[in-house]
Amino acid sequence: MNDRRLDLDWLRIGAFAVLILYHVGMFYVTWGWHVKSSYASPAIEPLMQIVNPWRLTLLFLISGAATRFMADKMKPGPLLASRMGRLWPPLILAVFVIVPPQTYYEVYEGLQRAGEADPGASPVLADFYQRYVSASGGWCSADGCITTPTYNHMWFVAYLILYTLALIALLPLLRRIPRAVSVLIAGPGLILTPWLFLWLARATLFPIFGETHDFRADWYLHTVYFATFLFGFATAKHEPFFERAARMRWPALAAALAAWACVQVYYAAYGDSTPPEWLRTIFRGVRELQAWCFILAALGFAYRHLRNADAPIREVLTQAIFPAYLVHQTVIVVAGHYLDAAALPVWVEAPLLIGATLLGCALFYLLARAVPPLRVWAGLASKPKQKHASGLAGQTGEAR
Repeated sequence: MNDRRLDLDWLRIGAFAVLILYHVGMFYVTWGWHVKSSYASPAIEPLMQIVNPWRLTLLFLISGAATRFMADKMKPGPLLASRMGRLWPPLILAVFVIVPPQTYYEVYEGLQRAGEADPGASPVLADFYQRYVSASGGWCSADGCITTPTYNHMWFVAYLILYTLALIALLPLLRRIPRAVSVLIAGPGLILTPWLFLWLARATLFPIFGETHDFRADWYLHTVYFATFLFGFATAKHEPFFERAARMRWPALAAALAAWACVQVYYAAYGDSTPPEWLRTIFRGVRELQAWCFILAALGFAYRHLRNADAPIREVLTQAIFPAYLVHQTVIVVAGHYLDAAALPVWVEAPLLIGATLLGCALFYLLARAVPPLRVWAGLASKPKQKHASGLAGQTGEAR
C-alpha cells in the first residue's frame, strides 16, 4: 500500500467539513441544541439524518488508522507524548475559553423563552465566567442543568484521548488484531461483521445508556467508538480491505441510501407514537446498515479516486481542519444568535451563517499559524512541518 495515505487525508478533511456543516444545520432543526433559529423546523431533518448515524464513527475509524501509522514508527513512550501534547492543549483551551460563549448564549436564549425582557441584565447571567469555571452557575430548566466547565463539541477529542491511552496500554496485545480482523471481514463479513456489531450495540446498549457524551458513563458510544477506533487501527495497512471497499463503493452507497429511505418511511409512519419493540429493534438494524454502508462507500470512493490525488490545498486543509473544528461551534452559536435577532429572511440568514462560520474558522487558523505560542493550543505542530512530512496531520497523526 502507498506509504502516504492521501485518501485518508482527504477523507478526514471531508468528514470534518461535513461535521461543521451538520452543526450549522443543528441551528435550523427541532432537535435539542444550544441556540435555535426562529426558522427551526423539521424541514431539513431528513437530510441531516443522512449523515447523523455515521459522521463521528468515520472520524474515529480514521483516527485509529492514523494512530496505527504512528505506532508503527514510534515507541509507546514517544507516541504517548506526541498524542497527548497535540490533544490536551486544544481541549483545555476549548473548555476554558472557546466553549463558555456557547453556554452563555444557551442560558441567554433560555431566559428569552422564559419571557425575560433583558436576559443580559438578568442576575442569572451575573458573574457568568466566574460561575462557569467554578461550577456554580445553577443554570437549570425542565430539561436538566448545564454542567460546567464543559467541553461541548470537543467531547470527540476527550474520547480520542481516552481511546489513545487505552490503545497504547494494549499495544503488545493489539499486534495480533489485524490478522483477526482480516478473517472477520473476509467475504460477506465486509458488510456483515461491522453491521451486526453496530446493530447489536444499538439494540442492547443504546436503550440502557443512550448517548450522553459524558465520558464517565457513555457506555454505548464508548463501545461503538472504541471498537471503531480499534478497527481503523487494525485495517489501516490491510490493502485488501480498501481494495474491496473500492469495488463495493457503488453497491454500498446504494444500500446506504435505500436504508436511509426505509428509516425515513419508518419515522413518518410513527411520528410521535411508539412503535412495537420488535419493529424498533429491526429499524435500529436498518439505521446501522445505513451507517456502515455509508462509511464503506466513503472509504471506497476515497481509495479509488483520491489515494494518489495530491494538491497544495490538501496540505493547507489538513492543517486547518482541526483548528476549524475547535472554534466552529462557538462561531455558529454566537453568529447564529445575532443573525436570528436581525430577523433576516432565512434565505439570507443561512448563507450568512455558513459564511461567518467559514470566515471565523479561517481567521482562527491563520492567527494560530502566525502566532507561535498559540500553535500548540490550536492543535498545530509547534513548528511548521516541511512539505514532505505532512500526512494525517493534526490531532489524528500522520498517515505515512
